[in-house]
Amino acid sequence: MDILHIDDKQVSLNTLDTPSSGFLWLDATHDEVTVNPEAWRDEVERITGTRLYDLHLKDAINLTHPSYFDSTQEYEMVVFRNLALHGGTTSTLPEEGAKKKIPAVLNKLVTLPVTFLLMGSALVTVRSANSQTIENTRIRLLAYKQKPEGNTHSSRLPASPEDLMLRLLNTMVDQYLELRQPLTQQLDRWQHALLDPRRPFKNWLALLDSRIELRKLDHLCEEQHDALQELRDHIVDTHDGTDASNTHGNSRAKDLLLVRTNDVIEHIGRVLNHARRLEASLESAVQIHFAAMAHRTSEIMRTLTVITALFMPLTLITGIFGMNFVKMPMLDNASGFWIIMGAMLGLVVLLLGYFHSKRYLDDRAVRQHD
Repeated sequence: MDILHIDDKQVSLNTLDTPSSGFLWLDATHDEVTVNPEAWRDEVERITGTRLYDLHLKDAINLTHPSYFDSTQEYEMVVFRNLALHGGTTSTLPEEGAKKKIPAVLNKLVTLPVTFLLMGSALVTVRSANSQTIENTRIRLLAYKQKPEGNTHSSRLPASPEDLMLRLLNTMVDQYLELRQPLTQQLDRWQHALLDPRRPFKNWLALLDSRIELRKLDHLCEEQHDALQELRDHIVDTHDGTDASNTHGNSRAKDLLLVRTNDVIEHIGRVLNHARRLEASLESAVQIHFAAMAHRTSEIMRTLTVITALFMPLTLITGIFGMNFVKMPMLDNASGFWIIMGAMLGLVVLLLGYFHSKRYLDDRAVRQHD
């Protein structure tokens, strides 16, 4: 477990003493906690003075736990599922191999939970060993150098455990926002494949897997949104700035936390809305695909119907003259064959004219003209 001491001027590593100013960041991985959860909890209690409840300890090492928020009198707990960009399993089903493999961009939707514990003047995080967000934030904090006051581009260190947690959450949500463009491009390719008249679409299992992944993203964002909304309500209820000696400062700190929380919630809402739009677009493309197939079938049936209507009277005529009677009209006439053929041709022309007057052939004619 790494321990960072963060104040308004610097960040120091492996500080075990309770800070007189600033706050502590205790960062551990799931593997470290799972080896001996009780020892890890005792170490956290020794440093922060707060003991973690048994159920929350189990939640912290549960890799399948959904995003949620909970609070006690001693601390608050936030579980947020982050993208596992460098690990996790793919969504390929082994029995079908490559035929059922979903697009690479949807394989990036594998997530792992990150647990945040707000314990007074300390933030405790439990995350996967390859969490890029945590690692990058840790490196940036340790490399922080205070810049001159007049520098308008100078950054500011987190002012509280809540501030640091919201910064981490914002970075995690931005990873979902970065998936919007590749997801949109992949869904556009699905739509073109579904509506391509030159090549029938056959990869239905992969399309179903993609739809399932989008539905998972929808549910994931709903859980994240609900958890952050409960966190926001908790901040509104508890950070009331009732300290008479520093009412203005507490009120400003509360406003900054609410601004950051609202920003994270707004980003989650954008991801949620985008996932729903993609799912609706995919559903519409499938419906258009079947509508196009039905229209094509209708065109084929109309063509066959026209051909059948043209040949029915001709079949009737040939059937009549094919009867085995000794005496029949036109049988003894040397020009009888050509007269009958001319009559049949004239009948076809009359039928085509009738079909054209009824606009039975207009769509075909327009398509052939185009």
